[in-house]
Amino acid sequence: MSERDAGLVRGSGNVFRDFRDPDADLKQAKAVIAARVIAVLDERELTVRGAASLTGFAAADFSRLRNADLSRFTLDRLMRMLGALDKRTRATIRIEPVPAA
Repeated sequence: MSERDAGLVRGSGNVFRDFRDPDADLKQAKAVIAARVIAVLDERELTVRGAASLTGFAAADFSRLRNADLSRFTLDRLMRMLGALDKRTRATIRIEPVPAA
């Protein structure tokens, strides 16, 4: 395949939706919140053990987040973890119809 054969494909902004995952919006929301938790850990230079002692959540939970293993997390649990780390964070959920493909 040459460079000329390659085409540009514009995504929807939700990789899970692009791959037709039935839980695309939930998985996207969890990924966004997990990314923010990781960003707060990095900004504050917290280890997983430091975050655990600060928040009361297990160090293994923060380790799973760093490894992008979100299967054991509910959306509300991720929100509670983020809230325990950063009280100044606000999340907004927008509900709107998705255009048909």
